Amino acid sequence: MSGHSGRLRRWLSRVPGRSAFPGAARAGSDAGDRQDERAAGAGGPPHVRSSWSTHSVAREIFLLQLVLVVLLVAAAVVAIVIQSRRDTMTDARHRTLAAAESFAHSWGLQEALNSPDPTAKLQPLAEEARKASGVDALIVYKLDGITLTHSDPRQIGKHVIGPYADAARGKPFTRTFHGALGLSVISAAPVKDPSGKVIAIVSAPVTVEEVQKSVNRQLPIFLATAVGALALAGGGAGLVSRRLRRQTHGLGPAEMTRMYEHHDAVLHAVREGVLIVGRGGRLLLANDEARRLLDLPADAEGRHVGDLGLDHRTAELMASDRSATDEVHLVHDRLLALNKRSTIPYGPHHGSVVTLRDTTELRWLSGRAEVARERLRLLYDAGVRIGSTLNVERTAEELAQVAVPRFADIVTVELLDPVLKGEEPAASATELRRTAIAGLAADHPLHPVGELIRFAPGTPMATRVDQGRSAVEPDLAGSAGWRSQDPERVRRILDHGVHSLAVVPLRARGVVLGLVDFWRSGSSPPFDDEDLSFAEELAGRAAVGIDNARRYTRERAMAMTLQRSLMPRGLPGQDALEVAHRYLPAKAGVGGDWFDVIPLPGARVALVVGDVVGHGLHAAATMGRLRIAVHNFSALDLAPDELLGHLDELVTHMDVQDAGTEEGSAITGATCLYVVYDSVSGRVTAATAGHLPPAVAHPDGRVEFLYSPVSPPLGLGAGLPFETAERLLPEGSRLVLYTDGLVESRSRDLDAGLDALRAALAGPDRTPEDTCTTVMKTLLPARSADDVALLVARTRRLDPAQVAEWDVPRDPAAVSPVRNACVRQLADWGLQHIAYGTELILSELITNAIRYGAEPIHVRLLHTRTLICEVSDGSSTSPHIRQAKATDEDGRGLFLVARFAEHWGTRYSPRGKTIWATQAIGPDAQPSEEELLEHFLHHGEPGGE
Repeated sequence: MSGHSGRLRRWLSRVPGRSAFPGAARAGSDAGDRQDERAAGAGGPPHVRSSWSTHSVAREIFLLQLVLVVLLVAAAVVAIVIQSRRDTMTDARHRTLAAAESFAHSWGLQEALNSPDPTAKLQPLAEEARKASGVDALIVYKLDGITLTHSDPRQIGKHVIGPYADAARGKPFTRTFHGALGLSVISAAPVKDPSGKVIAIVSAPVTVEEVQKSVNRQLPIFLATAVGALALAGGGAGLVSRRLRRQTHGLGPAEMTRMYEHHDAVLHAVREGVLIVGRGGRLLLANDEARRLLDLPADAEGRHVGDLGLDHRTAELMASDRSATDEVHLVHDRLLALNKRSTIPYGPHHGSVVTLRDTTELRWLSGRAEVARERLRLLYDAGVRIGSTLNVERTAEELAQVAVPRFADIVTVELLDPVLKGEEPAASATELRRTAIAGLAADHPLHPVGELIRFAPGTPMATRVDQGRSAVEPDLAGSAGWRSQDPERVRRILDHGVHSLAVVPLRARGVVLGLVDFWRSGSSPPFDDEDLSFAEELAGRAAVGIDNARRYTRERAMAMTLQRSLMPRGLPGQDALEVAHRYLPAKAGVGGDWFDVIPLPGARVALVVGDVVGHGLHAAATMGRLRIAVHNFSALDLAPDELLGHLDELVTHMDVQDAGTEEGSAITGATCLYVVYDSVSGRVTAATAGHLPPAVAHPDGRVEFLYSPVSPPLGLGAGLPFETAERLLPEGSRLVLYTDGLVESRSRDLDAGLDALRAALAGPDRTPEDTCTTVMKTLLPARSADDVALLVARTRRLDPAQVAEWDVPRDPAAVSPVRNACVRQLADWGLQHIAYGTELILSELITNAIRYGAEPIHVRLLHTRTLICEVSDGSSTSPHIRQAKATDEDGRGLFLVARFAEHWGTRYSPRGKTIWATQAIGPDAQPSEEELLEHFLHHGEPGGE
């Protein structure tokens, strides 16, 4: 403010006798001021600019006015000349057209045209008419274009040239073009006979040169008028400039502009009071802000500062010669910071400039700004802290914790039960479950977390849930509606010092999810409407996080349900392996990891582990599709590499089919490991499609990985073949299949994970269940970002006493000895009750092998929990059941096989095929002879090959 005061003083000193402020003239009691004014009137000090040679405002105004007058006069002259030329041209068109039409319709014209010498008769008449009409020529010519009359006799008899087609068609016209006389305005009119036929054309030209001469004759008058107007305007501008020069004292325009701009800014734009106090303590000037701060009367200017109703201390300071810097004065309940400076060092005027600032309002605004900053900081912290997890309860707790104690002393959150379960909330409900509390000790009187609260109708909470609107209760003790909910609990709450409540519904996407209650106690101020607005903003941000967590909970529950329905409910019964498993979904959601144990014919078992990249419903559904496909392909009893080849082709087809749908996305990154274990030979065969290798823990504690040739994930193989790895395992070895979530994480690379798995499996022999527990405890990260599937299988070997084998020559006579040997073996196993069916099955299968197959022919019986009959031969031709005709002599044997066996099928090998049949060994395993006869009578006789 002191800088502005200095400028004012300098302007006052520049213009002696003239105050820059209106109030100075009214306070003219100072004799010294009147003397300065008289001195200025007498000529003023030498530095006042009065010469035309300086760039004063008056000189610039004069030059500007003179230039404007000159431009206006010149523009007027040009406009008048152009208009005069236009009028002259228009008059020429009218005269020529009138002359042409008048002569074309004159009496005797047709007779002269039909005479032997039309020129002799028409030329005198045309000249007379031309002079009378004031045109340059009257030209008559027939339709053949030969001139009959002309002002220039040399043109008579010549062929006329011009655009006279319109006149030849009977239409008069006026145009400007080059003719025989030069550039002319020419009008043409047709001459018609009594029948209306055009017989000749009359044209009347006026040269443009003649038109210009007419205009030039008027130009001196225009110029004389312009000079007179210019002289008159210049004299007037000079008089105005002279008067302006005296008023501005020769100041330049930049100085005048700066002076008045700063004058307005200092007096009116700034939020500071400005006072000019003259000699003797009289108030010369006060701006609007000073009048407001000091509550000055309307006639304050010119009065003594002691008569303005100010306190003695403030009035004494203004009237004295003492300077002041930021002195605080109490004026009408306002704390004003007062600054005072003298104007003597900056000019001849004796006085002072006083500036005032209202520090009361500044302090209040500073407090409000600090509250606003704290609220913004709290909202920022809420945005960072609320919704850090996709858990409904945790999000509610974060909301309660972030608001205590920075906004409320106590915060409680109640949610609808469907929201906690991830379901859509009901349209209206008065039952909410307390989900979070912050700011209270353990012995608080509020409803505890987890309790279902039934709000009574009419209470603030019930009303806010139904209507979805916020409410504030500044005084809980006087709130009848709130006290009616639970009078005894209300009394205890009030005894704890709680006195104010703000209830805000948690609304997201137009749906009320619950309530958040902000409580204040003790010396905290009660809630007001401004607090309620902030609470709504805070609750709105939290509601979005809670709704996102609710939707995630619902989707995760759906995905978990889908995954549980697609995962194996239990492990199938089999004797080849002792199996244990673990599956742990990722914290981020359901993924696409799966495992399977699939019994195969011939005392073999398939172990499967797969992984679909990603999480959510799509990954779970894709996992289900792949798992079902593996089951279907395993039913064909394919080798591991062949099965993965078919699965890879299937995934490729699935990607192509899903590519055209909006939700379809490629199954990119799906991997699978397929391992087959034969309990008879102890051989394990593995093939992988981009999956991690299985680990083998030997009984002696040694651990190795069964690496298969590297193959790409499913759907990316581009038809490349898969390869297998085989290993003969001792009994008691443990096969460990797993997904990458177990051994790989952000903090651990794959190689380190495999080393950790190797270390966890090493050591003394453990059961599969114990092995799963140890591995999960050792390797599983604290917060897994991916699914984890683990499958541990300890191998068993089938007792050689439970295996019987025979080589059969390709001779029909060899069927009976082998069949009898099989019957004896069944007797040794105590399976005489199924010997009849087994004989029929073996007779059919061996006979088919001898008749249709190729050597070598081999028969094997396996005694497990079922009886497995296998007949192998070197042919790849597979038998199948068909409907035998009445005249067929064969083809009915496979019917017997299908009736006596629970299952039967064909398994191919590099050396041929194996036809197998499984029989139950229970006492009721075989159909009776009556049942077979009944079936034959009613269903005919199915046949085989």
